[in-house]
Amino acid sequence: MLTNSIINDIKYQFRYGNIVVKIIFANVGVFLALGIFNLICYFAQANVFYGTIVSKLEMPASLHTLLYQPWSVFTYMFMHEGFFHILFNMLWFYWFGEIFVLFLGEKKVLPVYILGGLAGALIYLLAYNIIPVFKPQADASLMLGASASIMAVVFGAVALSPDYEIRLFLFGNVRIKYVALISLLLDIINIPYGNAGGYIAHIGGAIAGYYYIKLLQSGTDIFAPFAAIGNLFKPKPKVRVTHKSEGFKSAPRQTMSDDEQKKVDGILDKISRSGYDSLTADEKEFLFNYSKK
Repeated sequence: MLTNSIINDIKYQFRYGNIVVKIIFANVGVFLALGIFNLICYFAQANVFYGTIVSKLEMPASLHTLLYQPWSVFTYMFMHEGFFHILFNMLWFYWFGEIFVLFLGEKKVLPVYILGGLAGALIYLLAYNIIPVFKPQADASLMLGASASIMAVVFGAVALSPDYEIRLFLFGNVRIKYVALISLLLDIINIPYGNAGGYIAHIGGAIAGYYYIKLLQSGTDIFAPFAAIGNLFKPKPKVRVTHKSEGFKSAPRQTMSDDEQKKVDGILDKISRSGYDSLTADEKEFLFNYSKK
């Protein structure tokens, strides 16, 4: 049946897709769940109840309100209002998320996504509680959407490879640094025309994503302490005692050879010059396997 085929495709993509695909699934899942809940409340004539629940998941500008719903600094970055809101956000995230994975692998995508969302929430709070033009609106303002998180991934990709080219309709090949900067500039100049909180959050996400990668490139990973804490809760392997005969040598750990490293560097240079589409099938397969390590 067609339904079973679709469900199986979704299961396969969720199980074997990379972290970018899984984050997209999470956003779409939340969007559909809230949509179904909204429909139920509509037929039950309980629209007020739906609005109350959703407001508890959105990011408030009021510090007083935030004290009673601290979880909203995380939940808001997985929520969307309207089909086109989530559509364009997820397309934007997919395009730049794949570039991010290409150069850095999958492990840093979710940390950067979360960091961007937190940075966006922080600058949103600061703006609405400090800047005079926004302060009167603080008690009634709420924010939702993954845009700040996505901007962090976008500018993280820019920090990794600013001259990487993508093909845009009517414009041809364009370097991602120009796409990202123009997008951020449009956000800034549109602040007076509505959705000021969202545009301000975009700025926070962009700054956080860019400087996280720059710190990472200098040898500082601000998420390393959290990874270390997580390792404390992993189950410890059972201790096994074995006899080691004289002359026995343990198998060396597999590391990338100099030739393999040179090949990776050459492929990345080729991508920076001519774009991902310029790679041969063998080069794409090699880079894909390398990114999984």
